[in-house]
Amino acid sequence: MKKVALILFTFVFVAFSGFSQEQKPSEKKETPPTRVDQNKFRQLKQDLPTPNDQHLASGAPGSQYTQQKVDYVMNIRLDEPNSRIYGEETITYHNNSKDVLDYLWLQLDQNVRAADSKTPLIASNGAKAFHTAKSFAKDYLKAPFDGGFKIEYVKDANGKALSHIINQTMMRVNLPKALASGETFTFKIKWWYNINNYVEMGGRSGYEAFPDGNNSYVIAQFFPRLCVYDNVEGWQNMQFWGRSEFALEFGDYTVNLTVPADHIVDATGVLQNEKEVLTKTQQKRWKKARKTFDNPVMIVTQAEAEIAEKGRSNKTKTWKFQANRVRDYAFATSRKYIWDAMAVKVNNHTVMAVSLYPKEGNPLWEEHSTRVVANTLEEYSKMTFDYPYSKAISVNAKRQGMEYPMICFNYGRPNKDGTVSERTKHGMIGVITHEVGHNFFPMIVNSDERQWTWMDEGLNSFVEILAELDYDPNFDTGNLPKDIVRYMSGDQSHISPIMSHGDYVYQFGPNAYTKPAAGLYMLRKTIMGPELFDFAFRTYAKRWMFKHPTPADFFRTMEDASGMDLDWFWRGWFYTTDYNDIAIKEVKRYYLSETPNGKTNDIAKRYPEYFKRLGPLVYLNPDISKKASPKVLKEYLNKLPASEKASLKNVPNYFYEVTFEKPGGLVMPIIVQLEYEDGTTKREMLPAQIWLKNDKEVKRLFASEKAIKSITIDPDLETADVDVTNNSWPKKQANKFESFKKKIKN
Repeated sequence: MKKVALILFTFVFVAFSGFSQEQKPSEKKETPPTRVDQNKFRQLKQDLPTPNDQHLASGAPGSQYTQQKVDYVMNIRLDEPNSRIYGEETITYHNNSKDVLDYLWLQLDQNVRAADSKTPLIASNGAKAFHTAKSFAKDYLKAPFDGGFKIEYVKDANGKALSHIINQTMMRVNLPKALASGETFTFKIKWWYNINNYVEMGGRSGYEAFPDGNNSYVIAQFFPRLCVYDNVEGWQNMQFWGRSEFALEFGDYTVNLTVPADHIVDATGVLQNEKEVLTKTQQKRWKKARKTFDNPVMIVTQAEAEIAEKGRSNKTKTWKFQANRVRDYAFATSRKYIWDAMAVKVNNHTVMAVSLYPKEGNPLWEEHSTRVVANTLEEYSKMTFDYPYSKAISVNAKRQGMEYPMICFNYGRPNKDGTVSERTKHGMIGVITHEVGHNFFPMIVNSDERQWTWMDEGLNSFVEILAELDYDPNFDTGNLPKDIVRYMSGDQSHISPIMSHGDYVYQFGPNAYTKPAAGLYMLRKTIMGPELFDFAFRTYAKRWMFKHPTPADFFRTMEDASGMDLDWFWRGWFYTTDYNDIAIKEVKRYYLSETPNGKTNDIAKRYPEYFKRLGPLVYLNPDISKKASPKVLKEYLNKLPASEKASLKNVPNYFYEVTFEKPGGLVMPIIVQLEYEDGTTKREMLPAQIWLKNDKEVKRLFASEKAIKSITIDPDLETADVDVTNNSWPKKQANKFESFKKKIKN
């Protein structure tokens, strides 16, 4: 059979371009300078920590992975008249590492509010043009609030004083003798501190004072607790400056909370003495709630809470809780609380969804809070692992959104007249979903929040979107990744890479929450697809349940479990502040022809013998006047066996050579939508690897039976392209307002 070569003129030109250059005699050349590989697809191996037998190259914990354990027995007393917390704790430290320890480090987070705290000194502030009388008195006349820990003693198990030193928000306890691998050390601390009014002073916990004279206490970071010791950092040694959160060890907690007798309390852990602290009516309702899966059951009604808030008991009750395998502890207490709960089925495991809130939270909280908790537990369990704890509690707090094992503090209240705006409702649903979701990241998948904020906030914000849409398909989750465009296209001097210490970033919200979430959303929807992404994400979560993962463990697991090399994505999205901008630079149209033209014709004339050996050729001609249906092609097709003909497509009539350029620094897939003159459309995604050999521009030829009316890049805004005005052919005419916005966007 006669062989026919089908050659596009562009390829012919490239193939012969070398022949058109004059050969020069060899010349002595200088040795070129050493080249540093800046290819966007170079591997991350030189940037990530070297794998070892604790953190494997696959991203999984290794056979030699170890982790410390810290157990606490605490007696805590709330002094409501003076708003103080008093505590005595017995700590048992388990040295599961291979190392010998000479001392232990503890976190004293309340010292961020000590009278001599250095935290206020790190803020850059100049003279203000004016003050209100209240703000002037606060800034210059009032003595600073003293909310730091007052350590009364640090003793060993036998009551002997232990040498210790306090360094701002940390305390070192010097051990009487070195603690060998496998050994435990038990010691005791007695302390107290003044509780801050978080509404006025800020903070992640504290109390809210109501006009009726009652307080609502949401209490966390309230006890000296051990820092993490591991083979990645040794002792966690970063001070708490008020923003970047906590690196903590897992352990078992026995906690006795003594509060006024008319208070309602809930906390991390399982209540051990229901009959001592709950009325018979409350016990009966709580038993019913454990078997009710459709709607919340009221344990304390609003009417009952309104009666309770008018009293002031001088007696106390002690609520006893036991929590196992948790990394922290928190509680809430007030006589104002309404209390409701319902059961949630997480596969074969029943979990209680619980809410505590004052009447000021109704009707919003009674309608939504516990239902949102239940939905969050269900949806997060689908994306990660079955929720392992017995309950999850949502507590209403005026200006909060903060998470702890099994309990979180959330804002959201109606207007004084009881009306609720959609913004308030969605804000409350969103914050409850987010904070309950933190039970998974980082309360169980226990990343170092002090150092890598995005590992809990970013991952959690991503799953939060999926849970919110399950609760309400019309929920306004924003529009990721489009919503991150404004941030990424902003002033580069005020943008930090995601892989930055939490205290160092300029724009904390976009950096730690939105951009990581947008990146994961993009990976799932556009780059990997839900099936590959979900399996890899779930693998990461299950691998690192109740363990301390690092960023490298996440990056490596996502690649290991999906079979995809994503180093180009991690490098660009997480390690740089580059942005994505892909444009259509040029579109050329070609048609089938039997005769060469232009450069192809010149090459054919210059090398006739070579072209003769190729045999009959079919050409792509940019001139529509020379459009033809080549006889050579027809002859070739007619001679094919019928079985082979049946598998062939129709001969395309139109060819469009599209040149894509990349003004932005990121590499991304190119999503191309072709719209034909008959109104139909076709979409094709070119993988990010199209930029492997040329980081500036690439070409693709689109063959079609029908004429193409328009070509659009990223029509659904899936890749956070910062400039969509260059995404279309023919180029769309921007209106004056859009041009103005583009001009002033920075």
